[in-house]
Amino acid sequence: MPAPVLIWFRSDLRIHDNRALAAAARQGPVIAVFLRCLPHWQRHGHGANKLDFWARGVAALKASLEGLGIPLIHRELDDFAEAPETLLAIARDTGAKALHFNHEYPLDEMRRDAAVIGAFASAGLAARGHHDSVAFAPGELLTGKGDYYGVFTPFAKAWRRRLTPERLALSDAPTPQARLPIAVDPLPGLPELDDTPVDRRTWPAGEQAAADRLERFLRFRGRHYAHRRDIPAIRSTSELSPYLALGMISHRQCLQAVLAENDGSLTEGDAGLTAWVSELVWREFYRHVAFGFPRVCRHRAFQAPTEALAWRDDDTGFRAWCAGRTGYPIVDAAMRQLVTTGWMHNRLRMITAMFLAKHLLIDWRRGEAFFLRHLVDGEFCANNGGWQWAASTGTDAAPYFRIFNPTTQSQRFDPGGAFLAEWLPELAALPARARHAPPRDPLEDLDYPPPIVDHKAARARALDAFKALKPA
Repeated sequence: MPAPVLIWFRSDLRIHDNRALAAAARQGPVIAVFLRCLPHWQRHGHGANKLDFWARGVAALKASLEGLGIPLIHRELDDFAEAPETLLAIARDTGAKALHFNHEYPLDEMRRDAAVIGAFASAGLAARGHHDSVAFAPGELLTGKGDYYGVFTPFAKAWRRRLTPERLALSDAPTPQARLPIAVDPLPGLPELDDTPVDRRTWPAGEQAAADRLERFLRFRGRHYAHRRDIPAIRSTSELSPYLALGMISHRQCLQAVLAENDGSLTEGDAGLTAWVSELVWREFYRHVAFGFPRVCRHRAFQAPTEALAWRDDDTGFRAWCAGRTGYPIVDAAMRQLVTTGWMHNRLRMITAMFLAKHLLIDWRRGEAFFLRHLVDGEFCANNGGWQWAASTGTDAAPYFRIFNPTTQSQRFDPGGAFLAEWLPELAALPARARHAPPRDPLEDLDYPPPIVDHKAARARALDAFKALKPA
């Protein structure tokens, strides 16, 4: 029997269209490995919702691998630094001749993977990373000056211009292999976490669940996406972000499904489908940013001058924002949705993030950490990119003078107040139009707080803070 090959799963929990798995299967019989680094992930802010979803995704992956005769070896680590020696030990124990994995692009993950490649090379073994979660590897798309893109629109134009069918080609799942004499222990359960995960029925894990969501989105919502995606009261988005974050589905599978539905085009045709494609390109853009501008991985602002912003030290305001008690109904309803479901509608992510950073002038990094702790789809690149956009510190940063008025946003995107009534039951008895800015007189009876800040005054304060910055 030829020597086996290791496939190291991380945030790519699927057997279909997995570049690293397909490459490993071409070399010989496959042994899968998953290294769970709970203490490390928790130190980096990942919360119970994602960690539980991750664990269930690994369990679903293990079942799929068993159907192919591929054993999954599970190891518990305290830190990424233990990965090189742990993987080498597994290679020695199993006689594996090579290791394959799919790249991850935040700085810590890239350093971990470089250490693994170096350790295997020193031991005379091959270790190879694959660019699986992006159509273009970081560095393939650069500006005319040879720099990484810091603005989305030219990046997206270059992405579309250079995209070829080969970059979207799907990798086949491996064919079943003969059983290997590898002893595999049952997957350990999650230890007790700081928070209780959301109801698991909300987010069933695994690539079959991801495929089902993609099919439902394309069948019932995709063609309405362009004009309904900002309406939080209806299920108008794909809700695939948790599955993309942990690789239970690939961007290629999503784009191929769009091609099949949209007469072979990603850029023309149905407005809803092409708008959704743009959201997938945004995800890739933020991966390039994390790689090309590693300072964003060090809690730094992308726009260097904004490092000097005079953020307010306002614990009371931050607690009110976290608890959904700011007195601005759209902000409060969104925050309660997040804490209850582990997810938040994208328009509401922009509104709540901008409220914290602009209305309360609280450091965006506090909000970024709170989101990561609660989001089931929490992953560094997209979360950091979205927060820096809202705070006007990042790539494609909203001009500092763009400050959403929460009340008008609520009136525009939840005109009937249905979303507010769902998440703020204390306001449900009010007339629909009154829910957006409840009259102050009955608030004590409703147990709903008055606004913690005046919009006009908060806007003026934020503008003054940004105007005080020295240009780069």
